[in-house]
Amino acid sequence: MATKYISNTVGKRKTAIARLHLKKGDGKITINGRTLEQYLIRPTSRMLIMQPFELTNSVGKFDVHINVLGGGLSGQAGAIRHSISRALAKMDEANHKVLKKAGLLTRDARKKERKLPGQPGARKRFQFSKR
Repeated sequence: MATKYISNTVGKRKTAIARLHLKKGDGKITINGRTLEQYLIRPTSRMLIMQPFELTNSVGKFDVHINVLGGGLSGQAGAIRHSISRALAKMDEANHKVLKKAGLLTRDARKKERKLPGQPGARKRFQFSKR
């Protein structure tokens, strides 16, 4: 028997991409085959991921299966939050308004600036010599 998913969404942050499968359940969150506590060690990252559920009063109502790749743990947590927010907004228009007002549906597009040719870094310049 195939599992019936309510919503499949993608979230992005920096260079991390999170693919999410949401279904009705008891609040079990798995990330890359591990539990939330095993994958994200920092409590702030876990808190970040739970924000969309807390804002929409849906903590413990959905099982979430997430595949995330790229970036570091902080970027991955942001990508997961973005994908959860998009999934909850897709399900209900009332959720969309709440999440949009909180700014959770907007992708945080900040990335590392590229190194420029002929310079030591993205912003760093060679030392100025007056003579």
